Amino acid sequence: MDRLETLQLFTRIVETGSFTRAADMLDMPRPTATYAIQQLEARLGVRLLERTTRQVRPTLDGQAFYERCVLILSDLEDAESSLKNIASNPRGTLRVDMATTHATHIVLPRIDEFRSRYPNIDLVISSGDRLVDLLREGVDCVIRAGVPRDSTLVARPLAKMPQVICASPEYLAFFGTPQHPGELADHQAVKFFSSSTGIDNTLELIVDDKLCAFGLGGWIAVNDAENYVVSALRGCGLIQLPRFHIDDALQDGRLVEVLGEWRSPDLPLTALYPYRRQLSRRVRVFIDWLGDLYKAKFGEMV
Repeated sequence: MDRLETLQLFTRIVETGSFTRAADMLDMPRPTATYAIQQLEARLGVRLLERTTRQVRPTLDGQAFYERCVLILSDLEDAESSLKNIASNPRGTLRVDMATTHATHIVLPRIDEFRSRYPNIDLVISSGDRLVDLLREGVDCVIRAGVPRDSTLVARPLAKMPQVICASPEYLAFFGTPQHPGELADHQAVKFFSSSTGIDNTLELIVDDKLCAFGLGGWIAVNDAENYVVSALRGCGLIQLPRFHIDDALQDGRLVEVLGEWRSPDLPLTALYPYRRQLSRRVRVFIDWLGDLYKAKFGEMV
């Protein structure tokens, strides 16, 4: 293993906290990774990593060396990207995480177009609504709805998605259809929860040019967008989400829009990635492609 590969391995170990995960990402045997780091420590004459049964952490010398390695690798990638051939034909593996809804309904149905444009980029796409630790899990970028909370990441706005409040006909037949936002207090909502926000039982509407949040009761909470919709379809309560997700259900009457006279706030969609990935040509071309994809779906951002 040459010195550059060893530096790449070392940074992955620090970021993931694991020899095994780092070796898997770089497609090498675990013993090879262990031996390479032992050789690196012997050559430098310092201990770079503290190994425990649960985690691998950098020593003080290791942390300082890691920060220098990040700069070196970023400078190298930037230098390579400056070459015309590399810039126009980026290559390598790109790891992306996004909500299942976006993967299924928007991105994957047109992913062959991205492959045709960039045939040397291999994609690893994970899906879900959980919070992802980009560095620890080796993810290059994530696509997330809502206002970004992590100020340590680079944020690239992709779209503003129109939202709608709706419920099943069965729910509305039992509880009645609200005619004014003030009536929401008498209704049930399907609650949504995540590790970063806790349980959310509010619906938002713009009333008299002001954004107002209305708290509702409810007996069920979920942490997945698909289950959120399924719960509404089964009459569990009102939901508020981007219209594109439930267009079919609205058109065939399985869900009914309510309070349409008051506008729901648009939900922002953002691509997030670590600062040290901002020079990566792979990340940049993928996010540029996503920007065009979401512009075609939701129009220009204003």
